Amino acid sequence: MNDQEWTLEATGIKKVYKRGSEDIPALDGISLKIRRGEFVSFTGPSGSGKTTLINILGCLDNATSGSLILGGRTIFTESQNLSEAELTKIRRSVFGYIFQKFYLLPTLTVLENVVLPHTFFRKEGATKDPQEILRSLGMGKRLNHLPGQLSGGEMQRVAIARALVNNPDILLADEPTGNLDSKRSQEIGEVIQSLNQREGLTVLLVTHNLALAKLAGRTVELQDGKLRDGDSPSFLNS
Repeated sequence: MNDQEWTLEATGIKKVYKRGSEDIPALDGISLKIRRGEFVSFTGPSGSGKTTLINILGCLDNATSGSLILGGRTIFTESQNLSEAELTKIRRSVFGYIFQKFYLLPTLTVLENVVLPHTFFRKEGATKDPQEILRSLGMGKRLNHLPGQLSGGEMQRVAIARALVNNPDILLADEPTGNLDSKRSQEIGEVIQSLNQREGLTVLLVTHNLALAKLAGRTVELQDGKLRDGDSPSFLNS
């Protein structure tokens, strides 16, 4: 496969946290590749390293060792790291982030919350219209509502719209349905799946919800900071 078809290449990713004089390993030599346009879910028990891994892949956290290449550009190696200013630009231009908590500003309307990223950074060539995004997510009649007037599922749709407004290449979703009931979880999962299938958006999803994980084209399971048997680097790179 041509290297340009890979959007993320992680090799030997390790992450160790310090707790006083004690080293707490979170990731232990993770290697994987993710194709452009793939929908990959990350599953595993609590403490398995899912969120740590997706934060590193999404340039929100640094690894202790290993390397990461994003779209052919080296993000870090054993001896080289991008500056914080360069990482900030990558986060704003490449990624859209969705979290378990909605992080909507309660005093801003739905539309104002979605437009907010444009206040700090407007991606060159971005053509996403905030109102059109909200309409496509079924929120066209809620533009002037405050977050407190919305259901949990509606608030997450607003959070998705906000993540899309800068036209990201990669959508990172960390337990996006963790605060929702099963029906709303399925709805949000199908919205994310549609974005992948309809727009070719690369999606990385962390979830405990196995039904949600099955919406992805590929599932990566972690346990104790490692890939489970069957998720070997050779399999992931195939």
